[in-house]
Amino acid sequence: MDKLQNIEFERLYELSGARTKSEFILSAIFDKPLKIVKIDKAAMDYYVKLTNLQSQYRAIGVNYNQAVKAINTELSEKKALSFLYKLEQHTLELVRTNKEIIRMTEEFEQKYLQVK
Repeated sequence: MDKLQNIEFERLYELSGARTKSEFILSAIFDKPLKIVKIDKAAMDYYVKLTNLQSQYRAIGVNYNQAVKAINTELSEKKALSFLYKLEQHTLELVRTNKEIIRMTEEFEQKYLQVK
């Protein structure tokens, strides 16, 4: 077996999910279907980061809704202003999180999906 064939063999063996090389060879010889699992680390990293941002976004949204409800109830002017300030801070945090999601998505698309 030449060097390139050996490299290809090793690559296919790794992708097959077979526990041993003999299991892989037997599957290939007897035409048993081989299971090839490819894990895209970049996509997985993107997914994890996006999931974390989604959780943050949801938490900010809950705080935002609580602030709006508090403002809509009968509050003193001082308390209403305090809640408006909190609402403004939550809005800014939502904007930052949205920008991070957009930046991450564009970076991922350019780098891994070749989207122009």
